[in-house]
Amino acid sequence: MRADPPTRPALRFDVVAYDDPESVRFIDAVQAFYVDRYGGADRTPVDPAEFAAPRGLFLLGRLPDAGAVCCGGWRRHTAASVAPEDRAVLRPGDAEVKRMWVDPAHRRRGIARALLAELERTAAAAGCARTVLETGDRQPEAVAFYRAAGYTDLPRFGVYRDEPGSLCLARELTVRSDPLA
Repeated sequence: MRADPPTRPALRFDVVAYDDPESVRFIDAVQAFYVDRYGGADRTPVDPAEFAAPRGLFLLGRLPDAGAVCCGGWRRHTAASVAPEDRAVLRPGDAEVKRMWVDPAHRRRGIARALLAELERTAAAAGCARTVLETGDRQPEAVAFYRAAGYTDLPRFGVYRDEPGSLCLARELTVRSDPLA
């Protein structure tokens, strides 16, 4: 007789401020990872207000027995927010995924997949047509994860547009109308 697999505790997502102390703890962990892999923190300019409605969203994922275990957010690009040199790549209405991170003690449990799905769901509900992101060739795990999730290559954009190790990816979303967006 086979034993049933243990049930996975429900992951709950909370909308939080990008600069909330708990968010900052995770963002600092992401930046420390970048320092380890690339020799420096991410140079992409980030304004916490970009991750507040209606411009964006930032999430912490929580498990009942562990508290916060992951974070991630998206910020909406508009005609005014896209740099002239990126206009051939980025579109108004793109949601740029930033600061996706799962605490190492909680990896390999489907948390990253659930987080990305929630970021995509909320971006689509807010009227965004596509998610875009920038990662790097020193993060093969992230590249494989995003490609397995249906992301395809996009020309480089942002502060890393001229960096050969930069990889930009995109995925079209099913747009839903959201009266609160």
